[in-house]
Amino acid sequence: MRRLFWILAVVALAALPGIVENTYYVNIASQMLIWAVFALGLNILVGNAGLVSLGHASLFGVASYVAAWMLSHGVGQGGAALAAIAIGALMTAVFAVLSLRAIGISFLMITLALGQILWGIGYRWISITGGDNGINVAQRPAPFGLSLESPTNFYFASLLVFVIVYVAMHVFTRSPLGISVSGTRDQPRRMTTLGYNVWLIRFAAFMVSGLIAAIAGLMYVYYTKFVSPHLLSLTSSAEVLLMVISGGTGTLFGPVVGAVLVVTVKYIVSAYVERWNFVLGAIFVLIILFMPEGIVPGVARLWRSGRILIRARATLLRGAADERAP
Repeated sequence: MRRLFWILAVVALAALPGIVENTYYVNIASQMLIWAVFALGLNILVGNAGLVSLGHASLFGVASYVAAWMLSHGVGQGGAALAAIAIGALMTAVFAVLSLRAIGISFLMITLALGQILWGIGYRWISITGGDNGINVAQRPAPFGLSLESPTNFYFASLLVFVIVYVAMHVFTRSPLGISVSGTRDQPRRMTTLGYNVWLIRFAAFMVSGLIAAIAGLMYVYYTKFVSPHLLSLTSSAEVLLMVISGGTGTLFGPVVGAVLVVTVKYIVSAYVERWNFVLGAIFVLIILFMPEGIVPGVARLWRSGRILIRARATLLRGAADERAP
């Protein structure tokens, strides 16, 4: 049933541009996929490693800035993409080395400080970043001769990247390294006693998380064809963290659901409700009150409870029928 669900889900996503004629909603769907990729990357840290980061948007934004700057200076699409991923990985390593000196609230504060430093650089280093004016990108790439300028073509490219990242995260979380990452979250002292290098395992998890964030940042700058310091801000980090928490940390499908929820409220509900921030806040409060584990685990819990109640009721009815039988 699970495999059938995912097959039907992929078919529905592939058929979406043909169902939705309005290109605005196709673009919104592309944004959902990009933010879902970003949330999947952050989930490696928050859900699997138990490390909450408030500076992850910096890794997302650095890759966007590198790609945009190189493209605006005449570098080819392939070279710009490779440089964005490479520098994004390098910045991730710097973040990991500095922030993994601590855990818990101290880790969160270090990532927040590093993120604010990069935001300040993006805002003030006008000769490189353009400041508030940002950097414009002339056009999207055309891999294998297929231009991504079309909203439909870009949507399919985003879908392909999303599927690859989702499958990769599925394999990673079930690999020995992924299981070790979860072990450092639950029993770090026991892992150390068993001979595991807890710091190195967390460093590897941080690198995987940052690499996925860089890929999402590269896709985002292709989508908007513009980058500004807002991508590096605390607001962006908080948004993607809320996606992970609301959908359900430690699950693969949870961050995807959280990304769909936030993007829907931000870009669709906001067209009809002026105080859309209030609506989003109210939704998060309801999630915390009734599904503190997140939407996906919460729905799974309610489903299991419902099945148990139905089975118990059926058993009682059969017992009552047997008693009335002669």
